[in-house]
Amino acid sequence: MIALARMRLAGFLRGGRALAPLIAVLAVLSVIYGGGPSTAASAYGYSAVCLFPILAWLTKVLLDTEPDGQRHLARLAVGPFREGAAGLLAATVLALGVSVLAMATPWLFQGIRPPEPGSGEPPTPAGVLLGMLAHLLAVVAAVALGALAGRAVTRRVLPGVAVLATGSILTIVFGLRDSIAPWLVPPVMATARELAAVPLPGAGTFAVLAAWTVAWCAVAAGLYARLRRSRS
Repeated sequence: MIALARMRLAGFLRGGRALAPLIAVLAVLSVIYGGGPSTAASAYGYSAVCLFPILAWLTKVLLDTEPDGQRHLARLAVGPFREGAAGLLAATVLALGVSVLAMATPWLFQGIRPPEPGSGEPPTPAGVLLGMLAHLLAVVAAVALGALAGRAVTRRVLPGVAVLATGSILTIVFGLRDSIAPWLVPPVMATARELAAVPLPGAGTFAVLAAWTVAWCAVAAGLYARLRRSRS
């Protein structure tokens, strides 16, 4: 499975298909940090929100790189579970790499400032740790959404693009305050709002957000496995 994941990741990067999403990442980071510095927690929270659709896009493109015939041969060689898991593993490694780049970028351009004394804003070390959590939650949710939009599930390009766009938009819309059904989407926006709150919520709030993300991704993974099995 590791070898298959490495092969898919290498094919994706060498084929040049990563160029457009990575340019989008640089553009988003430029917009986020070009307006001036902010505290680590707030900056990283909204960085994770903005990266979410791009990471889902990266996942879809990576999973769609391999031809259908080659994917079927891989299923026969290593089994359907390992074949599917290899694609998700490769997408997760790629998304984590982009997230590390996103978290390092503001330090190069002085995009992170210390909290104002007496403002109640979280200190920079705590903001960095919470930013890591926000990006990690965004990564697993984005990989799940990108997998559901992959050609192995949707079979054609247009339905896959519709799943990707609709899922990304609903994640933002339903993540707003007082939305009608926030549990339908991963709490990417909710996490960013909590990171920007003053004073910062307690650890229990972030534990709930993490559990919410895990539950949503578990449902998405089950749906992904079922659709791939029925359409293989």
